[in-house]
Amino acid sequence: MLFQSDMGHQSVDQVERTFWAERSDLEDSIRGFAGDLFRFAMDRCQQIDQIIEQHAEHWRMERMAAVDRNILRAGVAEFLCFPKTPKPVVINEALEIARRFSTPESVQFINGVLDSVAKELNSTS
Repeated sequence: MLFQSDMGHQSVDQVERTFWAERSDLEDSIRGFAGDLFRFAMDRCQQIDQIIEQHAEHWRMERMAAVDRNILRAGVAEFLCFPKTPKPVVINEALEIARRFSTPESVQFINGVLDSVAKELNSTS
């Protein structure tokens, strides 16, 4: 949904409507989690992007590949929205998505950025 919103410049409601129309077979718990994470990421996008840029040395959000940018947004949003989820679990899930939809170099980049964010969040909590 984050990728769809980013690339299509659609509203949250438009994205949710079209995204779920094609995925009606998913369990309610999955839909609820994904919807909560998406809405949180959209509501706090500016803050999330700032966090990512602080940890992605020499990279601005607009220069990142759209897939990578949105995987990072989802990971940081999950760190913030669901702090009880172990950070290594969030990172591993993000890396699995990156392995499927991005490049090997991107997997390393995403791992480095999310690991750095996780360490900072652990030190401030």
